Amino acid sequence: MTIRIQPTTPFNDQKPGTSGLRKKVKVFQEPGYLENFVQACFDVVGVPSGQTLVVGGDGRFFNDCAIQTILKMAAANGVTKVLVGQHGILSTPATSCVIRKYQAMGGFILSASHNPAGPDEDFGIKYNVSNGGPAPEGVTNAVFAQTLAMDHYKIVDSADIDLSVIGETQVGDMLVSIIDSVADYAELMQSLFDFSAIRQLLSSEFRMVFDAMHAVTGPYAKVILEEMLGAPQGTVINGIPLSDFGGGHPDPNLTYADALVEIMYGDNAPDFGAASDGDGDRNMILGNHFFVNPSDSLALIAANAHFVPAYAKGLTGVARSMPTSGAVDRVAEAMGIDCYETPTGWKFFGNLMDAGKVVLCGEESFGTGSNHVREKDGLWAVLFWLNVLAARKGESVESIVLHHWQQYGRNVYSRHDYEGVDATAAAQVMDHVRSYFERDLQMPRLANRLVSLWDDFAYSDPVDGSETTGQGLRVLFEDGSRIVFRLSGTGTQGATIRIYLESFEADSAKHCIDAQILLADLIAASHEISNLPQLTGRDEPTVIT
Repeated sequence: MTIRIQPTTPFNDQKPGTSGLRKKVKVFQEPGYLENFVQACFDVVGVPSGQTLVVGGDGRFFNDCAIQTILKMAAANGVTKVLVGQHGILSTPATSCVIRKYQAMGGFILSASHNPAGPDEDFGIKYNVSNGGPAPEGVTNAVFAQTLAMDHYKIVDSADIDLSVIGETQVGDMLVSIIDSVADYAELMQSLFDFSAIRQLLSSEFRMVFDAMHAVTGPYAKVILEEMLGAPQGTVINGIPLSDFGGGHPDPNLTYADALVEIMYGDNAPDFGAASDGDGDRNMILGNHFFVNPSDSLALIAANAHFVPAYAKGLTGVARSMPTSGAVDRVAEAMGIDCYETPTGWKFFGNLMDAGKVVLCGEESFGTGSNHVREKDGLWAVLFWLNVLAARKGESVESIVLHHWQQYGRNVYSRHDYEGVDATAAAQVMDHVRSYFERDLQMPRLANRLVSLWDDFAYSDPVDGSETTGQGLRVLFEDGSRIVFRLSGTGTQGATIRIYLESFEADSAKHCIDAQILLADLIAASHEISNLPQLTGRDEPTVIT
């Protein structure tokens, strides 16, 4: 085996965001760009003797090319064995599953999640550590520092390998094992849920549809839903992964999952609908003409966990990201368990799970999961809902949500996304929010409510004591309502401004009123605080959740 030491020069833009490094495909195709980042990861995490690495991705454009490069670099850096999903496919939760099952040193996930794909669109890479979760900030910060000092990378000169055939081959002295992308994950799902009960539900008059959005979960959903659980053929739509996701935007929300929305809000709609995103870690849940807000979905999963075999013995605790609504907090309080509020990013849940402090966790950005892996998991959430529907025989999605609101009250909630905003204008919006409060020491009244506090959310990790600051500007009102402003770290072009709005409603007579109507005064106040329409030229959000 010939190891080539390739001279290189640093790039100054390789700081990982919330979910790894994301750029346009053409950036990753620049000579040395992918290689520098991968080498920096190997340099920081090290490669102990005899270790296994996992590699896979969501099948987007450049996925297969990137895998070939990573395999050759892994061999040059002393990795003993690499597990690769067949065709280069491994969903993000499945990658976490494989890392944990085979006790690997970690893995590279090639994905830009819910972002569009294609030669002119987005690509991404992130490193997950040995617990199966995203590398913590200490690691990602060290990787970024290393990218700024790169002068070489290591790679072996060898032919590309065939990723389509399950089996083993050599790259230099390293063994490469092409594995079934679905099998290990499907086995894990079967160990968590009552497949017999779900199978019985799906064999009744109950009807469902799952939209894989031509992304990674198509093969997983076909095997688990149609083959293992007996759902009719055709239950999974858009189930073939395509390198450009069929030209769509694989973000499972009411705007981009329009094919599913049309079915679920059309005539003779099915009882249950769901969608997942590009890399399989997000989910959207729909009933017949009914949308389940992701924050409510997390709360409902916690409240109904006793119906699911893996969680029937009880929950030690739950966690949510700061922008996620407080609906799950109310469930945790009623159950007498702890509820943790973390920054956005699944890596913050990993410490809590590893310490045994939480079992379930979730984010408002259509991500829910549990300690079965260390990533959010879209198909897991769908199976959880199916298990609950099977246990609560005859109840619809809508009736389950309404009963939940009657018991706990409704945290009326919405997220307004302004995508592709000029980065300078986005920064001005955030600065305007800060200046609005800094110019007056007295808390103002907004939306006919008294402001009790405003701050920039900071988090002290209860497990390792690490501090994370600058996580979003919060405006908290005395009645428990709030407005949160945050710049998203998941895009590759311009900036995405997210405004989160929340108000508690105890009156069941108002529970079915549209959230945008109930939150209208807070929406108006958010524009007053931020001056967003004037600074960005945007009168309406790109996406409303």
